[in-house]
Amino acid sequence: MSDHSPSAATSWRPVIGLALGLALLLSTMLIAFGLPAVKSGPHGIPIAIVAPDAVATQITGALEDAQPGGFDVTAAASRDAADQLIRDREVYGAFIVGADGLTVDIASAASPTVATLLTTIGTNAATQLGATATVDDIVPTTTEDPRGIGLSAGALPIALGGFIAGVATTLLLSGTARRLTAMATFAVVAGLLMMTILHFWFGSLSGSFWLTAAAATLGILATGMTVLGIESLLGRPGIAVAALLIVFLGNPLSGLTSAPEMLPTPWGAIGQLLPPGATGTLLRNVGFFDGAATLKPVLVLLAWLVLGTALLVLSQVRSRYKPAIELVPTR
Repeated sequence: MSDHSPSAATSWRPVIGLALGLALLLSTMLIAFGLPAVKSGPHGIPIAIVAPDAVATQITGALEDAQPGGFDVTAAASRDAADQLIRDREVYGAFIVGADGLTVDIASAASPTVATLLTTIGTNAATQLGATATVDDIVPTTTEDPRGIGLSAGALPIALGGFIAGVATTLLLSGTARRLTAMATFAVVAGLLMMTILHFWFGSLSGSFWLTAAAATLGILATGMTVLGIESLLGRPGIAVAALLIVFLGNPLSGLTSAPEMLPTPWGAIGQLLPPGATGTLLRNVGFFDGAATLKPVLVLLAWLVLGTALLVLSQVRSRYKPAIELVPTR
């Protein structure tokens, strides 16, 4: 007779839980990747209008009729004021109505998709009035990459880079100090290499190389530390949670390929609270807008960085004290 008895079969509860969990994961992935494409369109895109009150009201009403809730209109006192709003990243563009007709000021560097949309709207409006629209790109993309494809394409490598580094560090290294050192070193080197490619090879960015490299480093470090922290808290299942959070949700909801306001509400706003979205916005604002409106993405990335580091340190402290607690005899 064999000394080994057959192992007990798995109970039905984990089977059902696993099936439901995987189905929920698949549905979440479909929503995250499909929703931005299927429901893409203007959702509260901030724009400015420079025109007499009656004309501004008429334009605002026409925009609302054509795209309900699509635009958030701000009245500007002058074209200079409107252009400053564009440079400060408070609006994506402006419609200026004057004696010479309609002028559309855009910023293709903010979003080529939105710039094209505003140009089309302005051109159609001018045609209906029997006039010609003049389009002026206030903050353009680079001549080497006029469609801004390089920065958009960099969204996935940045997200995956931080995630893969976090996973590799988790699986291959032990010790909090070693993991922190490896993650920080990778973030600096990867940030420098990626920005070297985007700046000098692709020609996709026009701002300061060192500032964009610092922005990329912060984004990669925040992403990697998030993975390390979640894994230290949950164990190996934490890697799956981090993948869902960063790759399957954070990447498609980043809005980097179009604009956060082109995603359905509230997904665009949620995406900006995740590392990929915050990193993309920070790179765009540093790379084209002289660092305007960088406080929010920096704070978001710092929050994820601090959270991941805190979870990692807490896990290390917990593992040190747990054996000591278990050795205490019970009475």
